[in-house]
Amino acid sequence: MVMGNVNVNVLLESFGLYTIAGLMIVVGLAIFEVTTPYSNWREVQKGNIAVALATGGKIVGLANIFRVVESHHDRLVDILVGGGFGFFLLLVTYWLFEFLTPSLKVNEEIGRGNIAVGLLAFLLSIGVSLIVGAALVR
Repeated sequence: MVMGNVNVNVLLESFGLYTIAGLMIVVGLAIFEVTTPYSNWREVQKGNIAVALATGGKIVGLANIFRVVESHHDRLVDILVGGGFGFFLLLVTYWLFEFLTPSLKVNEEIGRGNIAVGLLAFLLSIGVSLIVGAALVR
């Protein structure tokens, strides 16, 4: 069945990819939740902009990785493996950010509401996702 320039198969495939990426982002955020000393969602609810920025960067970073992987791969296993590996690299980057800045306790500062550190974490997540996304489709 064709509706304009889009057929039903394209819509169903798009919905499937949307669902896969959404579930992987939820799983990724759950993993990030247990790696931070504070509750992301409680802090956001309290109005902690730094946590909102850091969490938003993770969401956009994960979404970008899955966007790139889904646009270059057709097989579900390739999407899951590529996206999962990209998420792993994003997670490692966040840990390295904490480790390589010993004079700046990243998680503590974000938890305290330091917007500058939250913004830096946001930009780091997006920047790394751009690099990882490009690397995953070579």
